[in-house]
Amino acid sequence: MLITVKRERLTQPRIGTRKLKYILSKKCLTIGRDHLFTLLKANRLLVPTLRAYHRTTNSHHRFHCHPNIIKSGYVPERPEQLWVADITYLPTRQGEAYLSLVTDAYSRKIVGYHVDDNMKTHTIKQAFIRALKRRKTWQPLIHHSDRGVQYCSAEYQKLHQQHGVNCSMTDGYDCYQNALAERINGILKSEYLLIKPANLTEARKMVEESVKIYNEYRPHTALKYKTPDEVHRAF
Repeated sequence: MLITVKRERLTQPRIGTRKLKYILSKKCLTIGRDHLFTLLKANRLLVPTLRAYHRTTNSHHRFHCHPNIIKSGYVPERPEQLWVADITYLPTRQGEAYLSLVTDAYSRKIVGYHVDDNMKTHTIKQAFIRALKRRKTWQPLIHHSDRGVQYCSAEYQKLHQQHGVNCSMTDGYDCYQNALAERINGILKSEYLLIKPANLTEARKMVEESVKIYNEYRPHTALKYKTPDEVHRAF
């Protein structure tokens, strides 16, 4: 049991106890939650809380801000109905880097991502372009984000127009209006991107590996312990 737990921790070093218990059960290893907690504690394998904050949103600009069209309680019923986007700070030992993500709100799958050394629109939009290239359907799609200057810019908005995507934005500075996007950013940084990369090249490699593990191997409580990729492919 302990050997299997340690092996799983090598791939997902900060995965929560409940999800770890589920993964063990899939391997036909049955253990109670309290027993697993005791086992992790005795072997110093409990996950400590990490907290960090770096502002990446500039909402003071001249561009038009779109209304929040999902605020009334819109809930997607399948993949590719609602995408949420966000930017997070990812420092390297050689300088700053930023990770932009586009996540499918139904499956929780990261459908587009990009890492660069700046937050200019032409780099941030690469995550959206990547997601659009992998889009499987042409059903109505909403792109939801904060009111950052990159998302409001004419350059980014042009992608919405070209691909028939509806734009939705938070009303202001309420982070809970884009909670899912920020949650996915937090999972990547707190569970997988644990070592500061040496440079931008290494940061991109780390993100690529982390996104693959997150999409294909990390079970989600909200998905009844299925992985994002399982749920996304089901449709």
